[in-house]
Amino acid sequence: MTLHAIPANPVPAGAVTGQLATADGVHVRFARWAPVAPRRGTVCIFPGRGDAIEEYFEVVAELRIRGFAVAALDWRGQGGSDRLLRDRRKGHVRSFDDYQQDLEVFMREVVLPDCPPPIFALAHSMGGAILLEAVRLGRRWFDRLVLCSPMISLVGIRRPRLARTLVRVGSMLGLGRLYVPGGGPIATKTRPFLGNPITSDPVRYARIGAIFETAPELAIGAPTIGWMRAAFELMSAFADPVYPASIRQPMLLAAAGNDHIVSTTAVARFASRLRAGSHLVIAGSRHEILMERDIYRSQFWAAFDAFVPGSAMFR
Repeated sequence: MTLHAIPANPVPAGAVTGQLATADGVHVRFARWAPVAPRRGTVCIFPGRGDAIEEYFEVVAELRIRGFAVAALDWRGQGGSDRLLRDRRKGHVRSFDDYQQDLEVFMREVVLPDCPPPIFALAHSMGGAILLEAVRLGRRWFDRLVLCSPMISLVGIRRPRLARTLVRVGSMLGLGRLYVPGGGPIATKTRPFLGNPITSDPVRYARIGAIFETAPELAIGAPTIGWMRAAFELMSAFADPVYPASIRQPMLLAAAGNDHIVSTTAVARFASRLRAGSHLVIAGSRHEILMERDIYRSQFWAAFDAFVPGSAMFR
C-alpha cells in the first residue's frame, strides 16, 4: 500500500506498508518503521476519526529519533483502509466493536511478530476511545498508553440527550447510513484555517489540508447517523464510574485546554477514577495536540518522555 508524500511531508525512510484482512473481511492499511537509534521498544500510533497515517509522519520521525520503532494503523472506513459504504466520504461504522477487529489483526500480524518490545500506544481522540475499550476487555499488549484528547465525551452538541435519542431512532428506522443532519462529504481539515477546531498552527494545518488535496481518496467527510449512535453508546459506557475504575493499565491522558470537540472536563473526571492513570491539561491547545504549535507540542513531549520508559528522559 502506497504512502502519499508532499514536499512539506515526505514519507519517513524505511517504511514497510501493507494491508491486513480482518475477521469480517475488511482490509485495513498499516505502516511500520525501524528506529534510527538504539532500540527502546515500539510505539503504536492510533489515529482519530477522519485521520490518515500520512498526518503523523512528523510524529513518526520524532518517535524514531527517541529510539522507538513505530507502527501505525488506518481504522476501517478512513485513510487507506476499506470504506464500508458506496459513498467513500461517509464516515461510517456499525459498532465500535468492529474497530476492535482492526486492532486485533494489527497487533497479531504486524506489531507482535515484527516490532521490538516493550510495546507502547499513542492514540488520538477516537483512537483513544478504542484503546480504552480494548484494555477494559483485557487486552494486555501495551506496557503503557498515552492518549491525546481521548474521546470520552463530545462538546458542542446541543441537547445531547435528544441527539442520542434521534440517532438511535434513526438507526432503528434504517437511516444509519445517512450523514448526520447538516453533514456532508467535505473533509473538515480542507476547510479554511480561520475558526478551525483542530490546531492553532497555520503551517501544520495547511500541511494536513495539502495531504488530503493531493490524495483525496484518503479523506472522509461527516460521520453517519450509525457512526454517531455507536459513538454515543461507547461514550455512555465511559460515563459509568465503574468503567475507569476497572482499568489497571498504566496510562497518561493528555487533554487540550481549548478543545471544542472533546470535553476536557470529562477527560479529567475519567482520569481521576483510573487506578493507574495520570492526567495532563495543555492549556491553550486545540483538539489535535500533536498537530499544534511547538509551544504546546513541547509540553506534550516532555510529559511523554517522563512517562514512557526508554524515551529521551530515561537515556
